[in-house]
Amino acid sequence: MKLIKHCLIGIVTLLTQFSIAQEGLPIYSDYLTDNYYLIHPSMAGVGNSNKIRLTTRKQWFGQDDAPRLSTLSVNGRIGESSSGVGVIIYSDKNGFHSQNGIYLTYAHHLMFSRNPIDLNMLSFGLSVGVIQYKLDETSFLSQGFDPIISGIELSATNFNIDFGFSYHYTNFYSHFTIKNVLENDGINFNEQGLSFTNLRTYLISAGNVFHKNKSEWSFEPSLMFMYRDATQESFIDVNFKAYKKMDYGKIWGGLSYRRSLDGAEFLDGSGVSSQKLQYFTPFMGIDYNQFVFAYTYSYQANSVVFNNGGFHQLTIGYNFGVKREKWDCECPGINY
Repeated sequence: MKLIKHCLIGIVTLLTQFSIAQEGLPIYSDYLTDNYYLIHPSMAGVGNSNKIRLTTRKQWFGQDDAPRLSTLSVNGRIGESSSGVGVIIYSDKNGFHSQNGIYLTYAHHLMFSRNPIDLNMLSFGLSVGVIQYKLDETSFLSQGFDPIISGIELSATNFNIDFGFSYHYTNFYSHFTIKNVLENDGINFNEQGLSFTNLRTYLISAGNVFHKNKSEWSFEPSLMFMYRDATQESFIDVNFKAYKKMDYGKIWGGLSYRRSLDGAEFLDGSGVSSQKLQYFTPFMGIDYNQFVFAYTYSYQANSVVFNNGGFHQLTIGYNFGVKREKWDCECPGINY
């Protein structure tokens, strides 16, 4: 029974990671490290500086072929216009599955503000992506012939688009994005003709920054909700972030709690039990002049897990072409 239990745990874990790995850029908590552009295309060029962000994420240290993700994103405003552009390049590897992709983004920002105090902006963004999926089956036939295994490296290249909008009003913000609008076949076919073609995902984010006059501190609670259309999976992030102004920039940190709204069943030796995915993610960072450094650690708080190790992520950023702050608000995504 223990063997069956461990097998089921492994299968559930791998299938969960597989569904994430085959839908384009995975959705983790790195958006909280001043990187909302990674998940919302309407955030391209929204700030008063151009931004470069490099992230690397490693899961389950000590495990062979553990999931790992690297992203490079650049976004900024086109001169003095109301338009922004961006690009995201990423590599996502998970065991025998991997994908590499690039997204190009155009965003437009409509200003309704009457004066520098009254930030009131509606933004629209469109990302066009090309993704190459790979499945390496070259080592699958070590135990003998299997008619459903090709024994080669399968690959497929797909085209998809993300679309969304953002709204900023003084210290309040909200975002809505549809990812993977088009249906793609990928490389997920099997002998029974089963495949995942609908990778459409919906994201909703909202938050507000609270700040007292003449205080060095500001606080930002926020929420992010995700719904995956084909599998009807969903989760919610509850986030809290604090900032402290320094002579050289800012130090900041916070905590994110992610909870799946769907359960997974498994055998526990006496029957069938279920649990819902839970992650606790503390993060911290520093804005030192025009540089950004951040560290994120995610811990899965479930009784049955694949590995007790956490998920580590580092972020390095640089802001260039910085312009004078136009808005009298504590809005970190806009002012710097």
